[in-house]
Amino acid sequence: MGTAGTEGLPAALARALEQFTAHLRYERGLSEHTVRAYTGDVSAALHHLVTRIAARRSDAAGGSGVTLVDLDLAALRSWLAQGGAEEPGRRRGESTDGRRDAGRRPARRTTVARRAASVRAFTAWAVRTGHAPTDAGARLASPRAHRTLPSVLRADQAAAALDNAARGAAERDPIALRDHLLLELLYATGVRVSELCGLDVDDVDDARRTLRVLGKGAKERTVVFGAPAAAALDAWRTDGRPHLVVAGSPPALLLGARGGRLDPRIARAVVHDAAGSVPGAPDIAPHGLRHSAATHLLEGGADLRSVQELLGHASPATTQLYTHVTADRLRAVHDAAHPRA
Repeated sequence: MGTAGTEGLPAALARALEQFTAHLRYERGLSEHTVRAYTGDVSAALHHLVTRIAARRSDAAGGSGVTLVDLDLAALRSWLAQGGAEEPGRRRGESTDGRRDAGRRPARRTTVARRAASVRAFTAWAVRTGHAPTDAGARLASPRAHRTLPSVLRADQAAAALDNAARGAAERDPIALRDHLLLELLYATGVRVSELCGLDVDDVDDARRTLRVLGKGAKERTVVFGAPAAAALDAWRTDGRPHLVVAGSPPALLLGARGGRLDPRIARAVVHDAAGSVPGAPDIAPHGLRHSAATHLLEGGADLRSVQELLGHASPATTQLYTHVTADRLRAVHDAAHPRA
């Protein structure tokens, strides 16, 4: 079964793309979402290369004999300049995950930066594995992506959302108990929604109040949670989960209404509803609750390195983004309260 995006590519390019996909999935252990994004970008770049060469040739072969030897910096720059959307079945202005860039405007800086990173990873891999003689993407520049944070809840808004969920769970309805635990764990630990839905029952250490989490790149880490999350966990395992388990249920900590592992889309809906229950709170997704947790930790005096470890960031530079949020809050307090602000 071929890799998506290989249709219409010459055999040599199709094989290289399939092997690169296997490398991302099995050797680097990237998530399926990341694999799709990378391979979608590379497929589009390779289709652009074939189209570019076919337009130059006058013979009947067109672009059928194109190999990675033909891939050069000029072709990659040309692909980035025209928006990166050259793959058959993918319309100009459409991203690799199928979303449309509104009004067919030029791709955002973050999108261009991601596309450039994708092809740089591919060309570096191609040289290492002998598919290409030179690394065509090594000198491919891209605009620095603007790194922005999603909206976050204030501490009092987060507390109100969790209190509302706790009141709903007081009825001991299994779904309400699960949703309460979901919110408590997301906020207490700052885990990603995919990490939370991937937890199994035996990933919980009750004595130490910790979770064993499998993060990006199959990296394992330990995160901690407090007494409120522990209470919600006990209630879920006692009065919630047993009512949703069916024959063939996985060992997942969180279950869906039909007894399967909880779908991240359901978790996202729970977070949206929880934020909507608090007047004046921004509409946030699970990632917003993760960012809220990180922001509140830093505002409470946590050191950056500990927050980095808790969130599973590979680089402290990623965690440092949260200091801008807390600095903005500090500026607002200073402006409102200091006599010489």
